[in-house]
Amino acid sequence: MTGRASFGSSCTLPADLATGNDERSAHMATPGQVEIWIGLDVGKEFHHAVVLNDAGDSLLDRRVLNTEADLVTLLDTASGHGVAGLVIDQPGSIAQLALALARQREVPVAYIPGLVMRRAADLYPGDAKTDRRDAYVIADTARTRRNRVHWLGIDDDLLVQLRVLNGLDVDLAADSTRHANRLRDALTSISPALEQAVGTKLQHAGVRDMLAKYPTPTALRAAGNARIRAVVAKRSPRLGVSITTRVSAALDAQTVSVPAEETLGRVIAELAVELGRIRDRRATLETEIEQVFLAHPLGPVLISLPGIGTRTGARILAEIGDGTGFASGSKLAAYAGLAPVTRQSGTSIKGEHRSRRGNHRLKNAMFIAAFASLSDPDSRAFYDRKRREGKRHNAATICLARRRCDVIHAMLRTREHYLTSNQLTERADTKKAA
Repeated sequence: MTGRASFGSSCTLPADLATGNDERSAHMATPGQVEIWIGLDVGKEFHHAVVLNDAGDSLLDRRVLNTEADLVTLLDTASGHGVAGLVIDQPGSIAQLALALARQREVPVAYIPGLVMRRAADLYPGDAKTDRRDAYVIADTARTRRNRVHWLGIDDDLLVQLRVLNGLDVDLAADSTRHANRLRDALTSISPALEQAVGTKLQHAGVRDMLAKYPTPTALRAAGNARIRAVVAKRSPRLGVSITTRVSAALDAQTVSVPAEETLGRVIAELAVELGRIRDRRATLETEIEQVFLAHPLGPVLISLPGIGTRTGARILAEIGDGTGFASGSKLAAYAGLAPVTRQSGTSIKGEHRSRRGNHRLKNAMFIAAFASLSDPDSRAFYDRKRREGKRHNAATICLARRRCDVIHAMLRTREHYLTSNQLTERADTKKAA
């Protein structure tokens, strides 16, 4: 990684998309212009809204149905008192209608993460946890700390699609982990030796096929090594021999049958089939995410940075958009929870520590991308320097991820691809020669 961001050929926004965003941005108020604060504690059927002016006076305090008519009335009523800004603590699915209507009416939207909001609530009197109190805290926190909250940028259809698809991918990943854990637990119940033999190989289709067809030690013994090898090798050819050897050793290690073996076997077979369906769905979804990500004007820009693939790039783009919501790479790093936190108390406690806050989905994506970039000479040089300074692997990787926040922010701002240090030097030499 060079001491400054490296960039290359530009990536131009399509005329219709760029113009549409520029036109909306020109009319939408900036955070500094907001003087009416709409705190919205979102819910599935209804929200609770508290509207404050810049002096902190309450202008409106009521329940708002999660319908277009009621939300439009809220936004228009608040805008009648001055330049309004909408503040939410949950930008997910149940807030999508409110966000869409705010964009339509050119009302800027600020996001306060739930953990930040909960900590801010401790500064207000009372211990009650009500929708009304939460809405007031949301509005007042944004009113008093307008430069500290995260202002959501203008969304385009591709970006919204990415967020929806990423959300589904997260759910499928959680389902895959849950089913795999349940399957391993069932295998342990029926044969610990068998679980030890195949439990770490459930990501392979051939192993799942074997468990779906021969889910119990009794069924595996009856099938024999030749059939087991054939079933595994059909979709996992490299594992046919090794898995057969492992299963054979596991069957020799346990000759007793546990009670309800047949019932446990049915559970194992069903879990193996369902796990396969989930993994197949994720594979299909990955292709869809890749198509949407690469169709976005900023997709090719992000993917030019070493270590960023389609899945991590899609996650980063979905979380930060075009980067205009962040004044600098430092702000982006703080939002991701990658900026170090200084802690000092007199002379007894000093030093910088890893932040526990931030957007954890973005932080994980940045960390994975930084780790994947270690084959790049510039990234490896930066990482090795941090290791020589005494940092452990994870700490050095987080430092690299933090450094890359500056690069990513600059790339998104300029819409230009990444350049290695050698390419940057060559471009400078060419300019001098010209």
